[in-house]
Amino acid sequence: MNKEMYDLAAFAVKTAKSAGADDCRVNINSGRLVEISFRERKPENIKEAATKGLSIQIFADERYSSQNTSDLRTDALKDFISKAVASTKLLARDPMRSLPDPKYYKGRADINLGIMDPDYKGFTSSERRDMVKAIEDSCLSKGGEKVISVTANEYDGYNESVALTSNGFEGHTESTYYVAGAEMTVQGKGDRRPEGYNYVVSVAKSGLPSPEKVGAVAAKRTLALLGAEKIKTETLPIIIENRNVSRLLGGFLAGMFGRNIQQKQSFLADQKGKKIGSKHFTLIDDPFVIGGLGSQLYDGDGFATKKRTMVEAGVLKEFYIDWYYSKKLGWEPTTGGPSNLIIPPGKRSVKEIMKDLGRGIYITGFIGGNSNSTTGDASVGIYGHLFENGKLSQPIAEMNIADNHLEFWNKLAEVGNDPWLYSSQRMPSLVFTDVVVSGL
Repeated sequence: MNKEMYDLAAFAVKTAKSAGADDCRVNINSGRLVEISFRERKPENIKEAATKGLSIQIFADERYSSQNTSDLRTDALKDFISKAVASTKLLARDPMRSLPDPKYYKGRADINLGIMDPDYKGFTSSERRDMVKAIEDSCLSKGGEKVISVTANEYDGYNESVALTSNGFEGHTESTYYVAGAEMTVQGKGDRRPEGYNYVVSVAKSGLPSPEKVGAVAAKRTLALLGAEKIKTETLPIIIENRNVSRLLGGFLAGMFGRNIQQKQSFLADQKGKKIGSKHFTLIDDPFVIGGLGSQLYDGDGFATKKRTMVEAGVLKEFYIDWYYSKKLGWEPTTGGPSNLIIPPGKRSVKEIMKDLGRGIYITGFIGGNSNSTTGDASVGIYGHLFENGKLSQPIAEMNIADNHLEFWNKLAEVGNDPWLYSSQRMPSLVFTDVVVSGL
């Protein structure tokens, strides 16, 4: 653990207690961000920023506040915390606000999650520029004469945090991340200018595809939008591409959070133990994925993380209940939110599945839309391809699917063998049958 950050956090805890706080939680975060983008074969944006700050949650006389500062000089910090405690005591009471029972801190796994790239500090400015240039060059080469513009990007960062509470919690994390991608605009028919993109994310540089592949995929995905049109409204099987499943899953997840349940804004509130999806719908929350973008040994409350099956063969098993809402609901807490979400992959590829389906729509992106956490009703715009006789045919766009999550996930008919690894939501492509796709 970083001794300087730990000592400062311990000083903040002691200061808050001395100033009259009953309890407190202190987080000190230090980070670095580097961003480079190229457009028209020259740098468009080069940025580097370093940040360091302290946040403190104060519990005093059944009152609560959370406050932040970037001035970490001890004299300034002492004054800041004293005023923060005093101002907290002026707020309305909320008897449900407290630090967790320390028993939930116990049982933390003792493993290396592999979320810190040991080679990060050796990643040079010239290597960053070379990566972005290679992405752009690949886009331009693969895009050909139809390219109007390309913006290639690379982001990377390092984060370190120390967390302490007045009732015994201590935590320390170090992590890195890399983002590489490109956005492309091409000339379509008439005044149409389709825009596409490709982005990949990893905790380690070695986990990224080559820059040439990143750019080539961006170009391929953008060119695939050329000539996209609506087709007539039809009830069809659909395949949602792996990288886009998380967008649709987000509306479902909204019903699983303690806040929405307590506020009567969850369509899943009374569904625990009940069938809410087909037998193919299993959702696992795994904080211990090595190199996972959501991997963690403890959550925001300091709870030791656990691998959980949230949905098993279509049956809802768990909710995301943090300490505060567990007290308001009178329920046992679990954890405040997702870590790495996984739908276990199936055995067949998308191409193999298409052959059996014959005709349907392969969805490669969503536009706009909304999902109501209270009712479960959802509607979203889509684009992608019609497939016929098991092969992609006409590009489609400006179409829509609408359904209720409690009905939609029962239409899940198969899961692909292609989990998307560049996200904390490692979803494979999903196949749904009997979906009304609205168009002409």
